[in-house]
Amino acid sequence: MRPPDRYRVLGRIIGPHGVRGGLKVYSYAEPPQSLLQYRSWRLRRPDGGDEGFQVLQSQWDGHAMRVTLAGINDRDAAQLLRGREILIERDQMPPAGPGEYYREDLQGFTVRNTQGVVLGTLQHFLEAPAGALMVVVSGEQERWLPGTVPFLKRVDLERREIELDWPADF
Repeated sequence: MRPPDRYRVLGRIIGPHGVRGGLKVYSYAEPPQSLLQYRSWRLRRPDGGDEGFQVLQSQWDGHAMRVTLAGINDRDAAQLLRGREILIERDQMPPAGPGEYYREDLQGFTVRNTQGVVLGTLQHFLEAPAGALMVVVSGEQERWLPGTVPFLKRVDLERREIELDWPADF
């Protein structure tokens, strides 16, 4: 079993907003605006390292999220942050409730269908318009499978297994 990561990925920077260093943000949190309760963010660089930023201003209008970070004062600086993941320290976040899971905690779980056929190992999640997709790998085969209800039937934390209502031959 892998040790828990120090951080959870809760979003990513989409790109600049305006000319004064504002940023458009995509939140993975549920509800999306709950990301804005955290005022200290780490942004993962392409080399895998990360750096800290303080959120100075934030706005959620029901559709889009915009933030201003300390030290990012123009569009060029904001453009350099495009695509970076937003990391929040695990100990700042509330524990998952009954029947709820943090996606990062499910990585490496075995995914089986309701007939017991092993579909592969969960590598990570992707966001799609219809909801989360699980990227499940078995040997050389990679499948993108639905990671939401009604397809997601059961998560067994002790056995590190996910049960999915999905055909083995799809």
